[in-house]
Amino acid sequence: MNAPTEPRSPLVAAYLERRENLVRFFAARTGSRQAAEDLTQELYLKLADAESADVQNPLALLYRIAVNLMLDRARSAARSGAREASWRQANHAQVQGEDIADIPPADEAAASRERLRRLVRAVEDLPPQMGKAFRLHKLDGLTHAETARAMGVSVKRVEKHVSAALKALVKKLGP
Repeated sequence: MNAPTEPRSPLVAAYLERRENLVRFFAARTGSRQAAEDLTQELYLKLADAESADVQNPLALLYRIAVNLMLDRARSAARSGAREASWRQANHAQVQGEDIADIPPADEAAASRERLRRLVRAVEDLPPQMGKAFRLHKLDGLTHAETARAMGVSVKRVEKHVSAALKALVKKLGP
């Protein structure tokens, strides 16, 4: 027993009759059989969802829709390419013709954040004066003399605190 068939729109009928021609049409314009197959499938989905209408020349309309679909995809690819180029320009640098990312890979960034957390904890564990001298000199960028003035101690005392802090941190965290 045959299942009843739904009446097809003239566009779907034209599509089904000329599917291989449409694939060749798209392939000739895109240069890719895979892209042609994708466009042909997308065209079918568009036609299957469309309301059935009385069309005078279904074949002409079918190819007009196909061309518009191809143009829409080309515009979308151009916009995507422009966004990618803009992002690349903002986040990459050129060094001797090589494209270099200004951002580290995710695994390196995560490892760096973890090392920083460990360093912050280790600095917090230093004795108060030693930790303050280390923070002012190494983290805040003050000179030994500026650090000595800020702490109210001699430059020699700051040098000893910073040196002792570095030794303690290397011992705790490794080189």
